[in-house]
Amino acid sequence: MSMGGGHRGSRVSGGDAEAQRAENAAAPRIPNLLPRIAQLFRPHRARLALTIALVLVSAGLSVLPPLLTQQAFDRGLFPPEGGPNIPVLIQLVSLMLLLWMLSAGLGIAQTFLTATVGNAVMAQLRVRLFAHLQSMELGFFTRTKTGAIQSRLQNDVGGVAGVLNNTVSSVIGNTVTVIAAFIAMLILSWQLTVVAVILLPLLVIAQRRVGQVRARIAGKTQESLSDMSAITQESLSVSGILLAKSFFGHEGEVERYRSENEVQRRLQVQLQMSGQWFFAIVNVFLSVIPAVIYLVAAFLIEADVAVTAGTIVAFTTVQARLTFPLLGLMRVTLDLQTSAALFARIFEYLDLRPTITEAPDARDVEPSRVGSVAFRDVVFRYPDAGDDTSPTLDGVSFSIEPGQFVAFVGPSGAGKTTISYLVPRLHEASSGVVEFAGVDVRELRQESLIGSVGIVSQETYLFHASIAENLRYAKPDASDEELEAACRAANIHETIDTFPDGYATVVGERGYRLSGGEKQRVAIARVLLKDPPVLILDEATSALDSVSERVVQRALDSATRGRTTIAIAHRLSTISAADVIHVVDGGRIVESGAHAELVALGGVYARLVEQQSADYDRTGQLRAASSSDM
Repeated sequence: MSMGGGHRGSRVSGGDAEAQRAENAAAPRIPNLLPRIAQLFRPHRARLALTIALVLVSAGLSVLPPLLTQQAFDRGLFPPEGGPNIPVLIQLVSLMLLLWMLSAGLGIAQTFLTATVGNAVMAQLRVRLFAHLQSMELGFFTRTKTGAIQSRLQNDVGGVAGVLNNTVSSVIGNTVTVIAAFIAMLILSWQLTVVAVILLPLLVIAQRRVGQVRARIAGKTQESLSDMSAITQESLSVSGILLAKSFFGHEGEVERYRSENEVQRRLQVQLQMSGQWFFAIVNVFLSVIPAVIYLVAAFLIEADVAVTAGTIVAFTTVQARLTFPLLGLMRVTLDLQTSAALFARIFEYLDLRPTITEAPDARDVEPSRVGSVAFRDVVFRYPDAGDDTSPTLDGVSFSIEPGQFVAFVGPSGAGKTTISYLVPRLHEASSGVVEFAGVDVRELRQESLIGSVGIVSQETYLFHASIAENLRYAKPDASDEELEAACRAANIHETIDTFPDGYATVVGERGYRLSGGEKQRVAIARVLLKDPPVLILDEATSALDSVSERVVQRALDSATRGRTTIAIAHRLSTISAADVIHVVDGGRIVESGAHAELVALGGVYARLVEQQSADYDRTGQLRAASSSDM
């Protein structure tokens, strides 16, 4: 059985994508978002404190050169007593040069500290999110597009990294600079200060509105990136390429990607253009202020207010120290509003709670009872299935003794695979009890439970790595001798030995460089290396040709020897020697017994045997006819 009602295909239409975006947009806001973001930086308090100290010193120093400029004009270039005072001017210029060099050094130190802290926080957050996703139940991944998950890990976390790297220095440094500049301006001339800052509150109000617009666009942009990641992951995988080439569907795939890419292009343009008019007006305003100050200074001089040339030059320089850092603060605030939307998406995943969790008092599997499995009136319904739909399993009960070979057969979609997933608790029973080694699986430590079960499924998954690395996934410290012993038992060692690189042979994505039978036997060897007392075979040979099936079946016979074996079978010939065969239909066990007993019963199992025998006869006749025509 496939994943059934719990699996939603990852290939979605445009309407589905719009629905997904609407669902994300309607998601509740993350409570206490700012305190939670601040919590991420707590382990780096010492470095942050040092960074803040450097920023404060650097910001304070940045205001001193303009004040020295006033002294250079009034005491060095145009002193009251006559011509330029060269010694005083040399002292002031030297002091300004020293301050600039010191500020540059402090800037390098700030950059290093903020980059170190920002990237450390992002790296920890990315690992934390990855680890949390690893703890989610299997059903979460059957309901969620892989591309969407990848986008949260890469695009969302990466999107906030650049902002946070400069946030501390930008916010604190610019704030201190603005305050210091404002005080210096008051010292130089309170009248000119009023002229310089009178319109700034209006700019702050406008900036908040622009920030809200940018945050909304940023959220839509990340959703579009999720869709593009999903399309890329689906279409450029080996399976996706094979499908597209088999149906000549590459033009449709390109069009699907082009359509989503156009959405992304429009959103990126909107994101970059949002606020540009605002900042253009702000720049004009800030550029005009010095000219206005010159005009106002002229009126003040005519009114006999003491305003020197040095005061005017110093004031316009300090005014730039106020307005441009203030503009920087506005930009950082906009970036923070944008990154807050990305943080909300990250915390949305971190706030997901696995439906399958380990009890605080969970215990290990009892070795003396390991191998026994029992279902007590088990009902299972997929979490996203409606209440009006029939459960996938409905009142299933059976017992398996240690060392028994028990098979489950039945029509496609009957619930066979779901039974196999409930044993190692990959799914959680909706009601009833699943027992392993005489204990409810909910009372067992998941590591101990999973460590006692080996699974060989129809879809063998191998990493893009060497054969040895794929095998050691089951036992990282396995020796070369242990690998060879497992592969001999799985009837694959001789084949590996013929490869030029032997066990160092890279199998390619999902093992596509190996044949189906070779992949399956490597998977069996991997399970043998794990050496579990309970083995689950989920239609392990149904996708193979008859020759490969016989080879793999011999490997399975070796793997099942001395273990409790639960076989989900489509080809009944592979389980005819089972101790007990349970026939599953419509989520219920409708027949149980040995092969001969069930055939004699003349029920569902007998009809399945008869149907497969007829199919085999027709296949044999077709093959004979084909051979005679050659």
